[in-house]
Amino acid sequence: MDDSDPFANPYRMPTAARPLLGLTILVVEDSRYACEALRLMCLRSGARIRRADCLASAHRHLQIYRPSVLIVDLGLPDGSGSALIEDMAEANPRIGVILGMSGDDFTEAVAISAGADGFLAKPIISLAAFQNAILNRLPPEWQPAGPRIVPDEVIRPDPMAYHDDIAHAAEILGEGTRGETLDYVAQFLGGVARSAEDHALADAAEQLALAREHGLPAAAKAARVAGLVQDRLTRREAI
Repeated sequence: MDDSDPFANPYRMPTAARPLLGLTILVVEDSRYACEALRLMCLRSGARIRRADCLASAHRHLQIYRPSVLIVDLGLPDGSGSALIEDMAEANPRIGVILGMSGDDFTEAVAISAGADGFLAKPIISLAAFQNAILNRLPPEWQPAGPRIVPDEVIRPDPMAYHDDIAHAAEILGEGTRGETLDYVAQFLGGVARSAEDHALADAAEQLALAREHGLPAAAKAARVAGLVQDRLTRREAI
């Protein structure tokens, strides 16, 4: 396994309490809320985390170092994460573990077909599930020796990270409502809102996505999404 992170310490070995110690995980994800959840999971597991918020940024990271684990969201602002998964699955040397990630269940097959070793379904809240998704696919020499502590812990990111995602969506909507913009905002907000258990916004984003998918008028649904986004920004500012 090639972990050529220049800051890596090759002598740090995993332990029962920190089973991912010594690994570098590159997370390619545009949501601050999802990244905060993964950051906390890596912190509790002993792994180092690097973040890229788009495909272009991920490629810049990969020109500098080769992580032990690559986790790629399927819906990114500059394209599908499946393209990066396919490239990295065919690279030599190959990254040790490649996982796809999405809030849409149907994309699991897309990730696996592109060459991913596994899939993380959002919202990612279980520390044990996160660790197992990686450990079950690591070579034996990278496994912690002896019995392993299985943490029964639910990870809850800082709500401020959700506010950052809402502000990001508001900024994009402020630049226009072209078809591609609406498609991205619907996908982005749908996943983020479901993770944050914001059911009203998740439902509005899903309705917008369905309207776009079926070629139906979407102006009213886009306006509803934009209104809910502004409402959440206003409420946060009031606090």
